[in-house]
Amino acid sequence: MATLDSKTGVLVEKPTNVRWQVFIAIFILCSINYVDRAVISVLMPAIQSDLGFSPEMVGVILSAFFWGYVLMQIPCGWLCDKIQPGKVIVGTGVLWGIFQIITGFITSSSLFIAIRALLGISEAPIYPAGGKLQSVWLTKNERGKGSALLDSGSAVGNAIGAPLCAVFVAFLDGWRGALMAAGVLTILVVLACKPLMSHTPENSPRCNEAEREYLRKAFEEEDAESLSAMQAETGNTSTGSTLSKYMTSRSFWSLCLGFGAYDSFWYGLMTWGALYLHATHGLDIKGLGWAIFVIYMVGVVGEIVGGTLTDKWRKNSADSNKIMRRLFPVLGICIAIPMYLLSAATDVYIAVAFLSVAMFFEKWCGCLYWSLPALCTDRKHSGAVGGAMNMFGNLGGAIVPIVVGLIVGATGSYYWALMLFVALAVALGVLPALINYNKKIGME
Repeated sequence: MATLDSKTGVLVEKPTNVRWQVFIAIFILCSINYVDRAVISVLMPAIQSDLGFSPEMVGVILSAFFWGYVLMQIPCGWLCDKIQPGKVIVGTGVLWGIFQIITGFITSSSLFIAIRALLGISEAPIYPAGGKLQSVWLTKNERGKGSALLDSGSAVGNAIGAPLCAVFVAFLDGWRGALMAAGVLTILVVLACKPLMSHTPENSPRCNEAEREYLRKAFEEEDAESLSAMQAETGNTSTGSTLSKYMTSRSFWSLCLGFGAYDSFWYGLMTWGALYLHATHGLDIKGLGWAIFVIYMVGVVGEIVGGTLTDKWRKNSADSNKIMRRLFPVLGICIAIPMYLLSAATDVYIAVAFLSVAMFFEKWCGCLYWSLPALCTDRKHSGAVGGAMNMFGNLGGAIVPIVVGLIVGATGSYYWALMLFVALAVALGVLPALINYNKKIGME
């Protein structure tokens, strides 16, 4: 489509918006990815009752997914730097569904653990690839919205996963049929998204030259700004980012450890939230369906609103570093307070309200975190840094479900588990305040 330039009177080709179509596809894929992850925790009360698992064994099973997931984060990030990240997602996506289907046939704890670990391996590329796609398809002023689409899929998947479970359980012979149906749905969605995910701006048949030029110009300006800032402060013109530079970078460690706290909170709540509501407030699977839906849909709103506001504030600020440095701690406090109050909640509606408020601000933090690999890293290394960040996050995801299981098993209460979530909320807000957002990681 062309428009008439008011100054020159010449028809000018209007850029397409393929980049946003790609990120809508990413949103859909992340949503179905988290349906896969959410159904196991929502169905776990039924699975636990049917197969006789102890709380400690439940913690190990919920943790097993993260063993494979963590193991593959850096290799997947490196792979996404070398080949088209969208193809990596599609290539592994069908495996998500296959392993979910297999889970429906399992009868022992050892097989449960093994298949959950394999599911984690197959799902490992989704977030490193999504972070890499931001640096390929989006300008620096669009990445807040892009990361909101990327990460809000996690909340949507959890939200729709719970009611889907209720429907599948009702019509498909209990928890086994529900897991198999979720796997089939996953395969169909991944194949439907394949046409958009298999290209870059340079080779996409949907992307016109005006959009390619828009992106090229924005990337050149971003690279020039980064190099100019580095030269002004250090006089160094080298753009190389060696492993040693990353290992000695305060920004790199603040990013990785902060995201470790963020993901520990997120996965701890995702794996144990339904069990908490079932044990303390007596919700059955139908009740869990509406409660989980409300909590995570509020998180979707928080992510989209947060990403949009953050992009606007950064664009209008003379010092975007200050915006990011101040915003993270405020959000951390806004998560910690309702989690602390939750420990005294006796009414299920109050409990769901506190969890919803915490999720609103937690997912706002999520969209900020997933904008950081593209924002703070040389574009050539954003996939690897995203993989490293996600590895630390999912180490927390592997540990926290076990820790919560041990706490609940030892005390018979969720109080100290909730205090753990409060501490994680504070950490996920404080650590990213130490990042230098004006300079690329490895170039400080």
